[in-house]
Amino acid sequence: MRNLATACLFTLTSAITCHGQFFDDFDGDEIEGWFTMTGDGWAEMELVPRGGYARLSVDATKDPYNVWWAIMKQDLSRFLDLEKLKDPAYELRVEIRVRPSVGPRRINVMINTQRTTDYHKQLREFDVSDTSGWSTISMTTQDLDASPGDELNVQLGITDWGHDHYYLDIDYYKADIVKAATNAPELGEPLVYHPETAELDSFSEHLSVAHDLVINPDFPEVNFHEWKNGEDRVLTVNSSQWPILRWDFGAAEGMKAAGPGILELSTQSIVKGGNYIGAYGEDLGVEFGKVRVIEIFGGDRSWDQSTATYESFTHGEDLETLINSQMIFDTELAEDRGGKTYVTLSRPVMQRLLDGTTSGIIIKPLGAISASIYDSENGDGSQAPALHFNLE
Repeated sequence: MRNLATACLFTLTSAITCHGQFFDDFDGDEIEGWFTMTGDGWAEMELVPRGGYARLSVDATKDPYNVWWAIMKQDLSRFLDLEKLKDPAYELRVEIRVRPSVGPRRINVMINTQRTTDYHKQLREFDVSDTSGWSTISMTTQDLDASPGDELNVQLGITDWGHDHYYLDIDYYKADIVKAATNAPELGEPLVYHPETAELDSFSEHLSVAHDLVINPDFPEVNFHEWKNGEDRVLTVNSSQWPILRWDFGAAEGMKAAGPGILELSTQSIVKGGNYIGAYGEDLGVEFGKVRVIEIFGGDRSWDQSTATYESFTHGEDLETLINSQMIFDTELAEDRGGKTYVTLSRPVMQRLLDGTTSGIIIKPLGAISASIYDSENGDGSQAPALHFNLE
């Protein structure tokens, strides 16, 4: 996922107030005060009133790479008492009631000023699954640097949801400056954007993959169990071949995840290149030469690595309908042979793995890359893809 700094340089000063705080219930015939924009990819968006709520609609059907973002934002500085924020005891709290067209999907909330340089500090993501009812989320800043005379921008956005038409309904958006020590608990589950990787010894559970395999839609009837690079058993990801991973959680199945987990991958080899920045510019170009780690929702849920094929796994269905079109994470793989790549899986993702909603993980390329990680049957299995997690 990309740095949203580019999106944070624009403001619009218009809003609605209610009882001394900012409150927009989108009940009017027009959307007032909100600025909208898209970036990185080729998605198009609009923000329209829907008779009591706003709808942020995105058309991503012409976006070839699913690397896009769409945001709505507004400068609230003239509606809130920024003098309070000079006191470190006070922070900005925003609360939003939302309903996505598809789920689970992450949405993001950001607070910034015209002086912000660290655009991740006041950015949180929310994993929302309910598409029929409303979900209320909230975020309170931490050590927000804002003073009278600054812009105080609030932002709501969606990123990389897929190649289709999507929408996010917003019932209301409110913001107020609050005393942090007496602030109410957050609503929803604010997730840190690009969290630091936890130490593996902080986890109690360490589980190697039970089945791992590469599938290839160009040869849908062929099983590629014994895929090798020299003498090494590997899983290769490229434009037409994708590793799929499945775990047997045993007694842990259905238990509660205690926080995020870690996916561990071990590199065997990488071939990549390409001047993406020259073709697409820096903001988009830097996203390529990576792999995408993605949840599997459908297909054969008990596939066996020794017999499964693309055809048997998908049962003839379109693969894109069987996976979450919003990736868990985009990452560069460690380039050294035997090097480790660690991908943080948020608590909601880890919980979906434990309860079986997510039946496994697929790894796809982002850019022209051919990369191999070690298979579970290579050597003594110590370099197999593995999960590290904690249970309640």
